[in-house]
Amino acid sequence: MGGCCCCFPSKPRRENPMHPAAEPLIQGTPNHTPPHHQPPPVITSTDEGKNAVVRLKNGFQRFKTNIFDKNPKLFEPLKKDQSPKYMVFACADSRVCPTLTLGLKPGEAFTVRNVAAMIPAYQKTRHCSIGSAIEFALVVLKVEYIVVIGHSRCAGIRELLSLKDEGPNAYHFIEDWVKIGMNAKNKVQRENRLLPFDDQCTVLEKEAVNVSLRNLNSYPFVKDRMSKGALHLIGARYDFVHGSFETWEP
Repeated sequence: MGGCCCCFPSKPRRENPMHPAAEPLIQGTPNHTPPHHQPPPVITSTDEGKNAVVRLKNGFQRFKTNIFDKNPKLFEPLKKDQSPKYMVFACADSRVCPTLTLGLKPGEAFTVRNVAAMIPAYQKTRHCSIGSAIEFALVVLKVEYIVVIGHSRCAGIRELLSLKDEGPNAYHFIEDWVKIGMNAKNKVQRENRLLPFDDQCTVLEKEAVNVSLRNLNSYPFVKDRMSKGALHLIGARYDFVHGSFETWEP
């Protein structure tokens, strides 16, 4: 479920198709021929694909010109190795980008993103992508901090809070994945049952992070480095509605 990629320390106006421009009334004899309108161009999936590729290539070119080529002192050492200080778990939500919101540079954070930024408990035969990322970060890279970041209006958290005890799953993977945070859901519903659904979600966004932080302690390489004082765990929540970022230690 997890995928590694890379915390902390903050058009011309379009015509509304619902209100087309008014056309003048045509007055004439019943035999009047209405004006000919050219049909709109047909956009094929191939055209859309090309536009998407162009967008990505243009984005990379701006990065190369404005950042990569102008910062050789940053990028030259990264050609040989990486030694990040942080491991960051963040949600895959497109509105959440820890490298941008936390001002992280290339090489600073080893990052895993998945639905709701969840970390399952250690189990060697399941969730191998998460386990392998944690192991690589600690055993090979020797990161000093693991930061788990929840966020506002998280769809994964809403799905978790909406789960019913019985009934068929609506998705192939999502329900089983977010059930990692089931203990957090039960706690929130037990202690905050009078709150509206959206407010319960806000509380759950933090409680789910706490579950992931506790689950980290089930990994032998996490326990080993923490016992030596070489690793610290940090919980966090990014609120893109109000523009805030809070952290806490478990």
